[in-house]
Amino acid sequence: MSAPQLLWFRNDLRLADHAAVSAAARAGPVVALFVLDDDSPGHWQMGAAQRWWLHHSLASLAESLAAQGGRLVLRRGPAGVVVPQLARDIGAAAVHTLTHYEPWAKAQDAAVARALADTPTAFRRYHGVLLAPPASVLAGNGGRYRIFTPWWRKLQEQMPPARPQPAPAMAFAAPPMSDALADWTLLPTKPDWAGGFAVWTPGEAGAAARLQQFLAVAAAYDKGRNLPSQDGSSRLSPHLALGEISVRAVWHAVADAIPAAAAEPFLRELGWRDFAANILDQFPDHGDVPGRPVFDAIAFRDAPADLAAWQQGSTGYPIVDAGMRQLWATGWMHNRVRMIAASFLTKHLLIDWRVGERWFWDCLVDADLGANSLGWQWVMGSGVDSSPFNRVFAPVTQSSKFDAAGYIRQWVPELAPLRDADIHAPWEAEPLMLRAAGVTLGRTYPRPIIGHAEGRARALAAYAEAGAS
Repeated sequence: MSAPQLLWFRNDLRLADHAAVSAAARAGPVVALFVLDDDSPGHWQMGAAQRWWLHHSLASLAESLAAQGGRLVLRRGPAGVVVPQLARDIGAAAVHTLTHYEPWAKAQDAAVARALADTPTAFRRYHGVLLAPPASVLAGNGGRYRIFTPWWRKLQEQMPPARPQPAPAMAFAAPPMSDALADWTLLPTKPDWAGGFAVWTPGEAGAAARLQQFLAVAAAYDKGRNLPSQDGSSRLSPHLALGEISVRAVWHAVADAIPAAAAEPFLRELGWRDFAANILDQFPDHGDVPGRPVFDAIAFRDAPADLAAWQQGSTGYPIVDAGMRQLWATGWMHNRVRMIAASFLTKHLLIDWRVGERWFWDCLVDADLGANSLGWQWVMGSGVDSSPFNRVFAPVTQSSKFDAAGYIRQWVPELAPLRDADIHAPWEAEPLMLRAAGVTLGRTYPRPIIGHAEGRARALAAYAEAGAS
C-alpha cells in the first residue's frame, strides 16, 4: 500500500472544490488533520463567537469524512510543530494544504517547510481560498495594487474563475490518535450566550443551503444589501470565513442564476474579500497599524463608560444599538450597520478603531483578519484605500435613508411602538408620542450619549490637532 497523504485542513473546512483534498485523494490513502493553533496567531487567535462556529463546522466535516469511511484527526498546538511531527509519525509521503494569507498562516507554512526540508515528506500548497492569488493581480509595471477600483479592473482579466469541482472519493489510511472535539471546549457554557446563534447552520451542507436561499433574492442584491430591515444580504460570510464553501462556487452560482448586470454588485463584493487579502498580504500588520501614519498621532479617548454603552447597544442611537445587539445575539451584523456602528465609535466617541476591531473579532462568526481590518481602517480613514476621515456617518440620517425602522423594532423592542417617523431619533419625538408608546427617555431607553454635531466637531478637531490637512 502506498504511503499516507497528510491532508491539513485550516479555515477551509469542506470537501468539494478543495484542491488539497483532491490532490491528496489522487495520491494515496489520506489522513485528515485539523490543528487548533492558538499560539501562532498571538492576539489574533480565534474569537469566542467563531469558536462556536468552528466546533459545529468540525463536527460537520468529521461526519462527511466518516460517510466515506474516514476520520478527522484533531490536534492542538503550534501547527508548525504539530503538522511535521504527525507527518513523521505516520510516514507521510506529502502534506497537502491550501495557501492562506494571514501572517500567522505564512509563519505556519514557513515552519512546516523548514521542518520537512530534509525529510522524504513533500510539502504541497494549493490555491483555493480566494478568486486569484494576491500576487497574481499586478499593475502594468509589475507592482501591487493598493486601491480597489484599478485592482478590481485588473482582476477581471482572470475572471471568471475555474468551475468548482465536486468532492472526490477518498481512501483512508489508519488514523492516529485524536483529541476529542468536546475537550476543546469551543462552545460557551457558563453562561451559554450563544442561544441566538441557532439562526445559523455551520458546515458544508449549511453553506450550500444558504447559497440556495440567497439565489432567490440575489437579483435585488444591489438595493437589498443596504436595507437592514430586509433579508437582502447573502449571509454567506461566516461560511466563507471558515471555508465551508469555495468562493468560486459562490461566484458561478450567482453568475449562472441572474443576469450579468444584476450579478455584478455581488461579484464585486466577492472581489472586495480578495482585495482585503491582497492588502493583508502586502501589510501583515494591517490589523494593528494604520495605513496612514497621521492616525498614530490622534489623541483617542480612554472612555470606558462610552465604550461599554457602545458594546452593549445602549448609546441612545437606535440604529447603532440595534446593530450592536444583533452582533451580540447572533454573531453577525448587517454590513451597512457595521459601517454606521464603526463610524460612531471612532468618530462620535473618538475611541481607537483597534478597540472596536477587536470587539468585532471576538463577537463575529465571520471574523476574517483581512476583511475586518480593511473595514475598520476604511471607516476610520486610516487605510491605504479608505473613506476620508471627515466622512462621519450621521446615524439618524442613515437610519431613515435605509429604512431601518423594522430592524430597530426587532433589536430594540422597547422602541417598537414608536412610529416610523419617530423611531430613528426618539429624543426628537413629541412627548405625547413617547408617552403613548411607553417610552421614557433616560429610563426605558437612554438619551444619546453625545450629539451628532458635537461628536463630529470633536473628531475633526482631534484630526486637525494630529497635524492632518
